[in-house]
Amino acid sequence: MPDLVRVLMVEDVADDAALVERELRRAGITGPTRRVDSERAYREALRAFAPDVILTDHSLPTFGAADALRIALFEVPDTPVIVVTGSLDEETAAEYIKAGAADYVVKHHLERVGPAVVRALDLRRARTEQARAEEARRQGEERFRALIEHGADAVALVAPDGTLLFASHSIERLLGFAPVELVGHPGFEQVHPDDLLRVHAALHDIMASPGTPAGLELRWRHKDGSWRHIDAVAVDRLAEPAVGAIVVNFRDVTERRLAEAALRESEERYRTLVEGVRDIIFALSREGTIASLNPAFETITGWRREEWVHQPFERLVHPEDLPLALELLGRVVRGELRPASQFRVRTAKGDYRVGEFSATPQLHEGRLVGILGIGRDVTERVQLEQQLRQAQKMEAVGRLAGGIAHDFNNILTAITGYADLLLEDLGATDPRRQDADEIHKAADRAAGLTRQLLAFSRQQVLQPTVLEVNKLVSDLEKMLRRLLGEDVALTTRLAPTTGRVKADPGQLEQVVMNLAVNARDAMPNGGKLTLETGNMDLDESYAANHYPARAGPFVMLAVSDTGIGMSEETQAHMFEPFFTTKEKGKGTGLGLATVYGIIKQSGGFIWVYSEVGRGTTFKLYLPRVQELAERASEPAQAPPRPARGTETVLVVEDEAPVRSIARQVLERHGYTVLEAPSAEVALDLATRYSGTIHLLLTDVVMPGLNGRELATKLASLRPDARVIFMSGYTDDAVTWHSVLEPGSAYVQKPFTPDAIARRVREVLDR
Repeated sequence: MPDLVRVLMVEDVADDAALVERELRRAGITGPTRRVDSERAYREALRAFAPDVILTDHSLPTFGAADALRIALFEVPDTPVIVVTGSLDEETAAEYIKAGAADYVVKHHLERVGPAVVRALDLRRARTEQARAEEARRQGEERFRALIEHGADAVALVAPDGTLLFASHSIERLLGFAPVELVGHPGFEQVHPDDLLRVHAALHDIMASPGTPAGLELRWRHKDGSWRHIDAVAVDRLAEPAVGAIVVNFRDVTERRLAEAALRESEERYRTLVEGVRDIIFALSREGTIASLNPAFETITGWRREEWVHQPFERLVHPEDLPLALELLGRVVRGELRPASQFRVRTAKGDYRVGEFSATPQLHEGRLVGILGIGRDVTERVQLEQQLRQAQKMEAVGRLAGGIAHDFNNILTAITGYADLLLEDLGATDPRRQDADEIHKAADRAAGLTRQLLAFSRQQVLQPTVLEVNKLVSDLEKMLRRLLGEDVALTTRLAPTTGRVKADPGQLEQVVMNLAVNARDAMPNGGKLTLETGNMDLDESYAANHYPARAGPFVMLAVSDTGIGMSEETQAHMFEPFFTTKEKGKGTGLGLATVYGIIKQSGGFIWVYSEVGRGTTFKLYLPRVQELAERASEPAQAPPRPARGTETVLVVEDEAPVRSIARQVLERHGYTVLEAPSAEVALDLATRYSGTIHLLLTDVVMPGLNGRELATKLASLRPDARVIFMSGYTDDAVTWHSVLEPGSAYVQKPFTPDAIARRVREVLDR
């Protein structure tokens, strides 16, 4: 019983409570008491007072012992409840005891209260200790079971005749057999035939010395048919009733045995290795004379080994490099760090080979007795390093040339663009047209010079042949899946039919592989790579506004990823030779430069769309080729000019040049154009504009709200407005970004004036 007992009394008569408290003190029970006479006070006391025992009157005006007992069993089931009442018949008392009461006391025998409380508390303590003992036993059994079932070794019980009586689950990890497959069967069935006699002899010895562990090595057949080397320790416990078997502990030592065998084999091969290795292995005396050399010395230097044994090693070293060699040996002798050292070694021909040498002291009882070392012929590597340094010098020149050409091209782009606008606005007989045309031609010639400046690192000899792009992509698909890894999903969207192109298939495969590698590196956490093909007919207007494109029929191959994307700064340099955003050693910076050179030399061009965090799309345009007879008999028909309109179109695009081009094209086709640089401005404009907005032409990816979110919000303001989305991504790539639903009206950038006007008319006429 605790020193202090907290007693909660459910009693509405204070005097009766005082009498009970007095009897408790007489019985030596001390501690705080609390009296309550309502259910609310009772519940509060159970939480705040935390009684050790509850004494409750049989009946209160609104609350009685039955209620108190029921609540206590629910909220404090370990706290004993004793019913104290003025009168209680035997049947009611029995019901209380059945319901869970610890005891009952009638008030004219209050002297029984103390002993009843003591018994109840003793009983609770005994139950608590028993529960703790049961829990400790259960935990011990769980730990033992975990030790047996999950240990690295397997445990088994074997009968004298060899029958397996028990096997732990870990035996399945060792031998592949589940315990149920082995228990009840002779355990020696799986033992290697050559080991059976030793196993039977060991079993006889074990039974002859009960309680004495004995070790045994044997081979046991794994379920997969292989033989595992087992170290077993067995002990006879047949006389113990709790066990009644031979206890065997199994440990798989196959890897150790294989390692030991490999070590023996390694030692056997050591001499062969030393004799056959291509590096020079040498030993020097403590004075620096040569003690031994392997045959590689003869291969590298041309000298016979016998000529140099017992000779000073420095006679082999180039005089200028002798300080390096002596420094290496000095560090070895002093026990300092010994990095590899390079110096030249004289050959029998009279020239020198560059060797990379490292050495270690040979000690006996702490005293230096010699030096062991190895030397590798690195003459070719040193030559390559010199070439690399020269290439690094050329890289600096290439970066400088690329930077100059890039800046100059920015200027030429503006000149060419404004010249195109002038040529479009000037009539055929306008005297100023010739001047504008000469400006355009001069800009083209200047652009040609800059292209030559950038192309010096991309000169390749191509072997073009007529091929189908769809077949090339299909043939590459399996290789690309292995290249990309499991965390990058590869999807192909090939047009049902595409024209043929004339290109070097090997070089075109290299283009796809380079772009796939770049895409994989841009998706460090996985993503999706999409390859798409299609036929494209580009007109003169498109070509004039999308340098270096030209008019004509093309096959488009698009490579889209969902990676980190490129900033405008990166896009400005991405095709420059030696430019890379990868860390040092992870890329040469020639991947995209090679892609550009191959496509350019194949007569095509590349258009790239990328935004930081939104992925990248490379569109490769290669000219379609046809037989001359077909071209002569079936001349291509120019598509009809798109119809004009009078509707109002809201153009939303964060790039001012694109927004300006769309506005000019639509206005020239008769439309009323409202323009906004962002979704937020567009929604404000739609709220204030009093007229009808027939169509929304919006970019998909914009800062703030994207195009889909804008279209959703605009629908509540202008429910009749049609929607066309624009993006530099291909159709499937945009859908992958979860920005557009499949089937949405869509226009890819870059677009020709006719294409955007035709698409607007198609959507409005639906």
